[in-house]
Parts: sequence; structure tokens; C-alpha cells
Amino acid sequence: MTSPLPGAPPLIGAGAPVIPNQRLGILMLLASVFLFTLMDAAGKHLTASYHPGQVIWARMAINLAIVLVVLAPRLRSVARTTAPLLQVGRGLTQVASIGLFFTALQFIGLAEATAIMDINPVLITLGAAVFLGERIGIRRIIGIAAALAGALIVIRPGAGVLHPAAVLPLIGAFTYAAGAVMTRMVRGDSTATSILWSTAVATLAVSFVAPFVWQPIAPADLPVFLALGLIGTAAQALLIRAFSLAEAAAVAPFGYTGLVWAGLWGWLFFGAVPDFWALVGAGIIVSAGLYVWAREARATRAGGAG
Repeated sequence: MTSPLPGAPPLIGAGAPVIPNQRLGILMLLASVFLFTLMDAAGKHLTASYHPGQVIWARMAINLAIVLVVLAPRLRSVARTTAPLLQVGRGLTQVASIGLFFTALQFIGLAEATAIMDINPVLITLGAAVFLGERIGIRRIIGIAAALAGALIVIRPGAGVLHPAAVLPLIGAFTYAAGAVMTRMVRGDSTATSILWSTAVATLAVSFVAPFVWQPIAPADLPVFLALGLIGTAAQALLIRAFSLAEAAAVAPFGYTGLVWAGLWGWLFFGAVPDFWALVGAGIIVSAGLYVWAREARATRAGGAG
């Protein structure tokens, strides 16, 4: 799934303080995950007829247009950043993650791609240890290894069960984690600044590709393209709001409900049902992610790492 999961959302830049509301925050996260998976299903539908570059451009351009309208009164101040190079890097990793995910959806099921992409929370933990010097204990290392093993079970390299494109969401999980680590490095910027930069950079980057792969859009597909951008923007707004209303430790685990929705959309819209080994791998990924999340939450309360 192209949406963030446990460990990722709190990394978005600082915003205005909000009175905590755990229940409303959880509901907003659940709604956000629902919309993100619906957006992914729309993306899979469109990539069956259009190049991923065209689909991603529509997704990002609509998102950028909405962001510009919302931020118009204070656009000049919001555009100022303390780390422009890192913000550019965030935008590039974002479009890389979406591009890899949507490309994979041309060849593999939505549930399988989502399960593989869901290893990103444990990769963020690993990346923070390697690049930011955050402590990481043996238990978290075991959790990271288990998540990677789960991804390999879903992909089953050499088994001839899934398309080789199954490796693309795995790479996408790494690029997403890289972007999340960079987001930790630009915490001095506001949420609005980070959203503006990442959306603008991603749109600009894919604009270099879209003209070369563009094809006329069938009238019946225009509402789907529009929905892709609108749903993605609404999902992102709900996600940010969820993590401003509630503690990350309370809402983050609900991100894995995306696997249920992805499986449902895959069955309803594309007639695809994950096989036994895909379910086993997904279960390992979710278990490892929740375990690492639990260790993170415990370490935060204790002020250490384990």
C-alpha cells in the first residue's frame, strides 16, 4: 500500500498542538487507510490501460493543485524550508515509492503488493539506526529480519509463483523508508512545508516522464483519474489529522487494516484471492511490524532501546 504504516506517520513535520482525542484519531486513521487502499485499487485499474507515469502524474498533479489552493494565503511563508536538499530527496523517494508500487500492480495482486510494501515500518527502524545513530536492540533486529523473511515468502523468488515484478514493492518499501528517515531530519519544517515540497517535487519529477508516455484518456476513465487524486489527498489529510489528535502508539497498529481492504478490493474488483503462502507471508510481516512497534513504544516510555 502507498500509505504510511506504524512508525511512519509520526515522522511528518511538526504542526500546531491539538488536544488529544484517541478515539477520533483512531477513526480518522481507519478512514485514511480505507481511502489509501481504495486509491491503490483505482491505480491498479488505470495502470491496466495507461502507463504508470501518466497515472502517477494525475495523482500528484491533482494533489498539488489542492495543496496550492489550501495554502495560497500563506504560500510564501510555507514554502520556506530549513533543508531544501532533504525536502527534494523526500519528494523523489515519494514518487519512486508510488511509481514502483503502481508498476507492480500491473503484474501482481493488490493484496500481495500491499503486504510486501508493509515492511516499511521495520525498515524505518533500521534506517534510523544506520543513518541517524538511533539505538537498536537485538529484538528489533529479529523483528526486521522476520519482516524481510515474510516479504520473501510472499515474493517466493525462484518459485515461479509470482511475477518478477513482485520485487518492485520491496524496493518501494526501501525508498519509502528512506523518505521517512529524511523526514526525521527536517523536523524543523512544519507539516504544511513538508507536504508542499514533497508534492511539488514529486509532481515535477514525474512531469519529465508523463509527456513521453501520455495517451488520450477515455471519457469513462476521467472520473477514475479525478477520484485517484481526490481520494489520495483526502487520505493524506485524514492521516495527518489522526496523528495530531491521538498518540502514535495508540493509532499506528490500525494501519495494518489496509491488508484487509486490499484483499477485499482485489477480490471484488479484480477477482484475485491471495494464496496460502501469500497469507502466511503477510501474517509474518504484520506480526513483525507490530512487534517492532511495541518495542519502539516501550523504549520511548523507558527512554531507552531494546
